[in-house]
Amino acid sequence: MGTGTPADGDFGVFLHSLRRSAGLTQEELAQTAGISVRALSYMERGHSRGPQRRTVSALATALRLSPQDARELERLARLGRPRRASTPRALPPVAVPDTVAPQGVPDLLPRAPRGFHGRAAELAAVSRAAGSEAPVCLVVGPAGVGKTALVLHWAHRSRAAFPDGLLYADLRGFGDQGEPALLEVLREFLLALGVPDDRIPESVNGAAALFRSLAAERRLLVVLDNTRDSEQVRPLLPGGRRCVTVVTSRHRLAGLIVTDAARSVAVDVLGPRDATLLLAGVLGPERVDAEPQAARRLADLCGGLPLALRVTAARLAQQPGWSLDAMAAELSDETRRLSLLDVEDTGVRAALRVTLQQLPEPVSSLFAQLGRHPGTHVDRYAAAALADTDPAAAEACLERLAVAHLVTETAPGRWTMHDLVRLYARSLDAGPDALKRVLDHYLATGIAAVAAAEPGTEDCFPLPKGYLPPAAVRAFTDRSAAVAWYAAERDDLVLAVAAAHAAALHERTWRIALTLWPLIVWRVRDGWAPLLRTALEAARADADQHGESRILNVLGWILIEEGRVPEALTHLRAACALASRAGDAVAEANALIVVAMAQAAHGSLDEAAQGCRRAGELARQAGDRRLEKLALQHLARHFADAGQWRQALDTATQALALHDRPGTTDIPRTLLLMVKGEALLGLGHKTEGIRQLDAAAREAESSGYDDGAVRALGALLRVSADAELQARYDAALARVSTRT
Repeated sequence: MGTGTPADGDFGVFLHSLRRSAGLTQEELAQTAGISVRALSYMERGHSRGPQRRTVSALATALRLSPQDARELERLARLGRPRRASTPRALPPVAVPDTVAPQGVPDLLPRAPRGFHGRAAELAAVSRAAGSEAPVCLVVGPAGVGKTALVLHWAHRSRAAFPDGLLYADLRGFGDQGEPALLEVLREFLLALGVPDDRIPESVNGAAALFRSLAAERRLLVVLDNTRDSEQVRPLLPGGRRCVTVVTSRHRLAGLIVTDAARSVAVDVLGPRDATLLLAGVLGPERVDAEPQAARRLADLCGGLPLALRVTAARLAQQPGWSLDAMAAELSDETRRLSLLDVEDTGVRAALRVTLQQLPEPVSSLFAQLGRHPGTHVDRYAAAALADTDPAAAEACLERLAVAHLVTETAPGRWTMHDLVRLYARSLDAGPDALKRVLDHYLATGIAAVAAAEPGTEDCFPLPKGYLPPAAVRAFTDRSAAVAWYAAERDDLVLAVAAAHAAALHERTWRIALTLWPLIVWRVRDGWAPLLRTALEAARADADQHGESRILNVLGWILIEEGRVPEALTHLRAACALASRAGDAVAEANALIVVAMAQAAHGSLDEAAQGCRRAGELARQAGDRRLEKLALQHLARHFADAGQWRQALDTATQALALHDRPGTTDIPRTLLLMVKGEALLGLGHKTEGIRQLDAAAREAESSGYDDGAVRALGALLRVSADAELQARYDAALARVSTRT
């Protein structure tokens, strides 16, 4: 509410009476008319008696005046305007003393933010930028992260460094109220610096030139808040090297860095400690200290976003009887979280909506489609599939979203969203097929990764009906590239399986799970059983017996590795029966190999060897050399476990001869080298045995097969107490122990 009292005069008194009759505060009228509150206050108090015609017109429109009142307001404004001399005369130079009326130090800063906590690193960064030559500091970050609070806190704390004044303008680049005219901002600055209203130029260029001249020898702070783009800022930059300009924006404003050497300070979400301190600043430390775990949970649910934390605190402040734990329980419901983080016209949704409105349609459309992504990270290919476009176009849109702080590039070519931003994206309309498109992208990429990781492998499955092929599929140049993709995408692939299952897209659920089998082989003890049970349920719902058999087979193998052998045998015998009934020799051979593993785990090595021989025969009949090699590998392993070293060595040698890709490696080859090394040691050929085991260990290490590296290095350490071997073993064991 404005506090100025109108002076006894014509224009100011009339304007004041019109505003009061309209029932508007100074803030409301200023916002509607697109002028500053201070300028309006000056008018009502008689300090600015003859505003320009366009300003009077904006006031008349905002007040909804009758034609008669509008004419009267303009007449009174005209009376207060200086009369022009009949002979034009040049204005005196702006720097001479009589141009500026003597007055106190100007201070247009809003009040300092309450409950401000933390941000030590960001405050120090702003101070460093302010201390540089010709300083322009650019404070950037996502909506609601607290950029304005940070800058105002710093500005109030740094008052002593700016003895000639502190200027502030909200440029409203991300609001629904519309941006103020640059001339009005410059007018407010010039009035604050003591320039009489009748001496202010009527053009932006003229007013900007006068402002630069007046600021040239002063030590001023200029804060330009909520800036849309670099162009909006440039006319408002002061002249001279003693002024400091601090600009805040949701955009990165790279143009300002290029043309004005602006130094950027990034503002991110608060850490847990500062987030809980912010809550305590509003609610009081006693209330927060009484429920520390609930306060930490609230900070986590708000994602450390100050705007969300303040809204949460405001709700709790209005309900003294609520516990923090009860509020956390409500926020835990993702379907209600965003609505709970809105208070009147302020909140996370409102801030994000305005940010999104600033972006071109293809960019805002992709943002909505990103809400259908089942995981936490996207690359250009996943984004292209969601938007049904090509990767180059999708990447360009992702970069625009990153500039607007709606996504963050966490690694080259990988973007993610803040949790609350993701929830907002999910609330938008993305069309009916976005989820199917991204699931089919994962299918296509998974098939390509299997082909690169395990060349010569049979196709796991035919593509599902209604398959939506992506415009482009990532190409994998070699096995290491496929391994890197699996490692990066593992969590999102698991989430994709869960999303497909939740959407009852059964034909995609089990297929995506099967594309993970190379990763399952490499990291066999990583808790894959729940994923495979989901896939099994989907394959049965899809009535696909081939898929069911393959899933049962992999699940049985995982259960063996987890020591749940009886349960594994149940699944594996079902897999054998399905494959046999379908006449699928390859699937039956695969199942027999894993059944043999279960039998060996029970100590039935002879039965295991017999099963492997049968699997080898089926593989030869099917002409599948890869599967024949796999059957021989397991047969060799069973011989070695039985201490039958000669049979183990001969079988491993026979299997290695089936390796028809010289210069390449895979897990079966690594395991065969281990068996061969152990067999040679068992036969007394220590030097050659160590050489084979070392080769197996190095192949496992170079390919990322950490479980194999632990096994090979462990076998070596049993015959060679070498410090280097021990260090390699410890490193491989640490990788296995710490991975998730």
